[in-house]
Amino acid sequence: MSFSDEAVPAEEVAPEPALVTDENSDDGVADSEIELEAEADPMGLLKRERDEYLVALQRTQADFENYRKRIQRMQEEQSARAASALVTKLLPVLDTLDLAQAHQTAASAGSEDAKALTAARSMLLDVLSKEGLERVDQAAVPFDPAVHDAVARTDGEGGEVVIDEVLRSGYRWRGQVLRPAMVSVKG
Repeated sequence: MSFSDEAVPAEEVAPEPALVTDENSDDGVADSEIELEAEADPMGLLKRERDEYLVALQRTQADFENYRKRIQRMQEEQSARAASALVTKLLPVLDTLDLAQAHQTAASAGSEDAKALTAARSMLLDVLSKEGLERVDQAAVPFDPAVHDAVARTDGEGGEVVIDEVLRSGYRWRGQVLRPAMVSVKG
């Protein structure tokens, strides 16, 4: 057997790599193309990666800022609803204090109890009005069905319907009607 007769192992030929796209790549650039680009222009590849990370960071920051604003808005709305519910529960107290003050006679108006009742009523109204409570209790103004609830009507000399008498005060809380005023109208 000669030296040339020996079996020479054939060169192992590696199969051609299939073009597999990078899962994170949006433009469908193959891994081998990225490797070629990295070999040819490593700075270009780094700049592209930097830009991709920058865009992802900007999206994340924008999403977080939107989330923060939405949560803040929801907290403010919840706080406003809770305050409105509390004020609505206090309206019967205000009505009772108004009735007690209206039933005071001239003789009892100077007593200590009457003074305490008047002071408590005015303090409660002051605190609530500073926070946004408005009374709707004017007479001789045009009737507005959004803030008035007409329960009686008398004939008047004008064509316009106006408030004749306020039977129970109405209230607005920060511009929204909590309870319409119960009124008698004429016209």
